[in-house]
Amino acid sequence: MSSNRYPGRPGVDSSPLGQPLTFPFSGRTAKNRFMKASTTEKMASWHPTDQSRQGIPGPELATLYRAWSAGDFGVILTGNMLIDRTNIESPGNTIVPITADPSPTSPLFTGLQALAAAGKSHGSLILGQLNHPGRQAVASIQPDPVSASDVQLHFDFLGETFAKPHPASLDEIRDITAAFVHAAVVLDKAGFDGVQLHGAHGYLLAQFLAETTNLRTDAYGGSLENRARLITDIADGIRAQTRPDFILAIKVNSVEFQAGGLTTEDAAQLCVLLERHTFDFVELSGGTYEELGFYHRKESTKKREAFFLEFAEMIAPRLTKTKTYVTGGLKSAGAMVDALKSVDGVGLARVANSEPNLPRDILSGKVAAAIRPVEAIYQDEFALQGGLAAVQMPIVGKGLQPLDVSDPVAAEAFINGLAGWMKALRHKDGDDVLEHFKVDFLKRVDEGALESVVEAVEEGAR
Repeated sequence: MSSNRYPGRPGVDSSPLGQPLTFPFSGRTAKNRFMKASTTEKMASWHPTDQSRQGIPGPELATLYRAWSAGDFGVILTGNMLIDRTNIESPGNTIVPITADPSPTSPLFTGLQALAAAGKSHGSLILGQLNHPGRQAVASIQPDPVSASDVQLHFDFLGETFAKPHPASLDEIRDITAAFVHAAVVLDKAGFDGVQLHGAHGYLLAQFLAETTNLRTDAYGGSLENRARLITDIADGIRAQTRPDFILAIKVNSVEFQAGGLTTEDAAQLCVLLERHTFDFVELSGGTYEELGFYHRKESTKKREAFFLEFAEMIAPRLTKTKTYVTGGLKSAGAMVDALKSVDGVGLARVANSEPNLPRDILSGKVAAAIRPVEAIYQDEFALQGGLAAVQMPIVGKGLQPLDVSDPVAAEAFINGLAGWMKALRHKDGDDVLEHFKVDFLKRVDEGALESVVEAVEEGAR
């Protein structure tokens, strides 16, 4: 076990993190206050042209979720599960389309059943995170994306750009609503404990919420209630078609850090509305592709660790039933315990990818904080820490121990490998552009063979 960890408060009592949490509308109870927050995995099947071979979760994804359940998370959220094959956030993520058949002969359905069973294997509750990217579908895959309005995202993401979207017609809104509801029904039948709608980070539901991207003048634009109508329509449909104890949750931005974006007061009013539509919990996050929120903007938040806690403190008191989680930035048990003075639970994402057992080790008193990576990775909140989170998941999915990037040797192999992979993907074209999301330089990773990360990248670059 790594001895290089973030500072932890000596003698902290972590027992509040081990307290159960009951959700008000489903009546389900999480065994503790830890939530494995979503990180996009890109580990399901992918084929650039054959849709029947896209988005099916396999054994490695189940192994990954079994590890998080064994790590003692009370709630586990999957990474993005897309509800439309033609509008995807990233190739290699699970897809539960409107045509999904909840039949034991369906490879998708049996894969979902295995994933649900793995996530619940040690007493965790597992929720599928449902998403539609809207205008954030890359142009190489979707040249005519749909959004609330025709506001284009001008952003280069590792060489990928985004096409100008068209405003969703009322028929498209109806179909999108039905697709979200159908995906939830399929997950319910597959054994999932609930779903979380992804209404943050600039994806489609957030595009309807934000006045920067929603210029509509019909029933889906204007007032906050109208801009939230797509979400509440989906929620009402899910409640009507799933079992009574099915958990309904949502991830929303507590703030968007840009002019005209969702404000904290907007988020507070939104959460009150969501409570009326029986959401069991809201996960409070922040930021968009255009203005990332995953870093500390002032010294006071750095000391408290959580990026969005001060915004959560303005929102949580407005709710009387719906529970709140805050995700982003938390590294130490002391800061997590302190966060429970303001919210009901804490979400861990990147640190949980490097340490699937972190909740169990904190609750047992074995550790007081997460592993601190070497300085180069620590200083790069976005590229290196995000890349590390992506790399760790397929390693754990192979049944191996994650890289210990507090170890300079492992860290150097990771940094060099990621740099080579990013260089290689910019020189790819056609179908290979889609394949680069698979993090395929890890195909030959095995325990102790860190150099394989670099070797596979060098092969791809050639």
